[in-house]
Amino acid sequence: MPAVTVENILALPRLDEPAESAVDRPVKSITTAPVGYEGEGFPVHRAFAGIDLSALDPFIHMDQMGEVNYAPGEPKGTPWHPHRGFETVTYMIDGIMEHQDSNGGGGVIGGGDTQWMTAGGGILHIETPPEHLVLSGGLFHGVQLWVNLPRDNKMASPRYQDITGNKVALLSSPDGGALVRVIAGDAGPGSTYTPIALSHTTIAPGASLTLPWNPEFNAIVYVLAGEGTVGAERRPIRVGQTAVFGRGDSITVAASDRQDSRTESLEVFILGGKPIREPIAMAGPFVMNTKSEVMQAFEDFQAGRLGSIPAAHEKLS
Repeated sequence: MPAVTVENILALPRLDEPAESAVDRPVKSITTAPVGYEGEGFPVHRAFAGIDLSALDPFIHMDQMGEVNYAPGEPKGTPWHPHRGFETVTYMIDGIMEHQDSNGGGGVIGGGDTQWMTAGGGILHIETPPEHLVLSGGLFHGVQLWVNLPRDNKMASPRYQDITGNKVALLSSPDGGALVRVIAGDAGPGSTYTPIALSHTTIAPGASLTLPWNPEFNAIVYVLAGEGTVGAERRPIRVGQTAVFGRGDSITVAASDRQDSRTESLEVFILGGKPIREPIAMAGPFVMNTKSEVMQAFEDFQAGRLGSIPAAHEKLS
């Protein structure tokens, strides 16, 4: 799981330590992601399955894509499809994915890169492995997160942010036991409509990380690989599980002393944000505030008002 790394973690800027008066957030729940299939049939773990949306707000949905090692001819993607009312954040750990949309955005993302697409009032897009990867096969692993948009921004103009791995802020824990890759937040490059924090963190075996955390944000940890504990109460957690934290000023994640033969360290996706606290009505690729707005989105899509497939890509639809 390479993503973005450094030879000497101790040369990086250090994370601030929580204040002495900080209250470590308790763990409210730990759930295990079921396996599903997306697009043309690539396997995903549904990270937020079984968790109440009110505990996730402003996040809606998250898939761990893979980890899967495709044989030649096996790599799969998604066909052209619409979105409205939210943002998709696709973070690649291993492998390569191509994105194109009806607004002219897109590009190729690989290990450590993020594509941040604001669907806003409506967009069509497609995500596929490049032809050479289809021919050769190879490792594919990533995360896709859906971030809700506030009512006032649901119909915003679509936009695309290309956050390459060299733009990600790298920070070290005070003792050098953890590498934090900040994708969005105070130090991260991602521009967001609602305040959020998002990072991919590697914690060495036996190391512990305690992060200062905005008390107005919720706090969620998903395990991409390895095993360890969460919270001051040291509740066990392993790959494919999601921890939701309660209120407080800091969160603690620790790696087990020994990892399995496939995993060198504990790998976690840490995220949180300021809840929007607005009604959610969602169906398929649309996330709105009311059922009538969702129905309107379907009507607009069928009428071609969410964009059109670029002529050069119509053969892919």
